[in-house]
Amino acid sequence: MDGRDALPAWLTARRLTALVGHSGTGKTEVAVNMALTLARGGVKTALADLDVVNPYFRSRERQDLFRELGIRFVSSAQAMVDADVPSLPAELNALLQDGSLRSILDIGGDSGARVLGRYRRQIAGQDSQMLFVLNARRPQVSTPEAAEWNVRRIEDIMGLPVAGIINNTHLCGETTAEDILLGASLAEEVSRKTGIPVVCHTAERSLAERLPALAEPVFPIEIYMKKPWEK
Repeated sequence: MDGRDALPAWLTARRLTALVGHSGTGKTEVAVNMALTLARGGVKTALADLDVVNPYFRSRERQDLFRELGIRFVSSAQAMVDADVPSLPAELNALLQDGSLRSILDIGGDSGARVLGRYRRQIAGQDSQMLFVLNARRPQVSTPEAAEWNVRRIEDIMGLPVAGIINNTHLCGETTAEDILLGASLAEEVSRKTGIPVVCHTAERSLAERLPALAEPVFPIEIYMKKPWEK
């Protein structure tokens, strides 16, 4: 997607969007694509990489691209990866308060949610939404019951409600249209159990063009985050 395309309504619904979910569901890839889509659509954008656990997928690796598009980027320090008591960058508070920015927060699993939980009051006081990223190919969230448990656990940790579900089902380079449709079915079941709406389905652009019609919009993405051995 580039600046010539209309921005998805779910993407611009709130000024501040926090992406949460089980580790390994692909939150960082979704966050990066969301920020790039906003920026290319002419929106003043910020991206905060607050993953304090995963050493492989770091949105900070794309800082040159963010700088080129004028995206304000805030990142947890690399030293946080091994810290017993990780903390968040001081710039985060300023980002949360800057009403001129559409901000995407990439939250890394339970640990990231616990750390960010200290900001719940600031987040709750903003025009914000918390979206749960679901990957049906991750065993820990591959059933409606397991996914619902993860949703409620994160809500308890954060002290904030999940407002929507993003179906981001994939198997990295082995992803097929069938994987995405499997995720769509799971997301629908989780939505029924929780009362939380599905806001979109992600798909790598070549796959997005081959998907049948779905009830919710498809968000075409590019793959920017790669494992060290894939570079």
